[in-house]
Amino acid sequence: MKLDNNQYRIIVESSPNMIWRAGTDTLCNYFNTTWLNFTGKTMAAEIGTGWAEGLHPDDYDLCLKIYLDAFAKEEAFEMEYRLKRYDGVYRWINDRGVPYYDHHHQFAGYIGSCMDVTDKIEGQKLRDLAQKDGLTQIYNRQYFEQLANIEFSKATRFQTDLCVAMIDIDKFKCINDTFGHFAGDLVLKMVAQTINESIRSFDLFGRFGGDEFVLLLSNTNYSDALMLITRLRQLLDTIEINYNDTLIHVSASFGLYQLKDETTLEKVMIEADKKLYAEKHNLKNQLDL
Repeated sequence: MKLDNNQYRIIVESSPNMIWRAGTDTLCNYFNTTWLNFTGKTMAAEIGTGWAEGLHPDDYDLCLKIYLDAFAKEEAFEMEYRLKRYDGVYRWINDRGVPYYDHHHQFAGYIGSCMDVTDKIEGQKLRDLAQKDGLTQIYNRQYFEQLANIEFSKATRFQTDLCVAMIDIDKFKCINDTFGHFAGDLVLKMVAQTINESIRSFDLFGRFGGDEFVLLLSNTNYSDALMLITRLRQLLDTIEINYNDTLIHVSASFGLYQLKDETTLEKVMIEADKKLYAEKHNLKNQLDL
């Protein structure tokens, strides 16, 4: 059944989604009732660029860039930003815009549909707080061990390879004592980022505590794991952080161990930590020579 204009209007105005429309000049010329009820503003106050006054200041520039870049290319876009509700509270909005065309197939502007996704985003933030280390944004120790125990159970059940590497930043106390804790934090973040970007998507990487990290490589034998560790070591050796006009050179020691007949993940990690301690001890002896 073909709908007439009045039926279309009823559907749009009754939609649970916030709907907007913009012309070829990029200026918004329509907002449905759901949008206006959300913002508590009149159509006259929202049209043109009035709606943007409700954007959170921290989201304003990026939001308009995504919006205008899409317009220039006549491409669909999706973005999330905070928009002020009628009660003054900022809520996260998921906004999807698509170009539309007139009956002559000429570009006529954009139509957008928005949803309040605050609960979803805040829920994700809470999960991140529970799972990730606040400084480095990799897995915290508790969540790493939770995931790692699952991989350990798989490896022991199906008799597959598994390696664990304990990683410790060299002379980290000296960095803290010489340059201060802000410099130390910068080193921790840089090391975590470098490793995290260089491992496979299914590898598990977490902060074990202080300046020590832990890496679990499932379905990986010692030889292959050693190749990865060698590459990571070389990558970290190239890091030089400019802090207050002083270059801080970064390096790390690794203790790599392959699962044998250990009955718990903790025992595997203890063996990897022994390897790490031995490497740190050898490094100290070399420096003392």
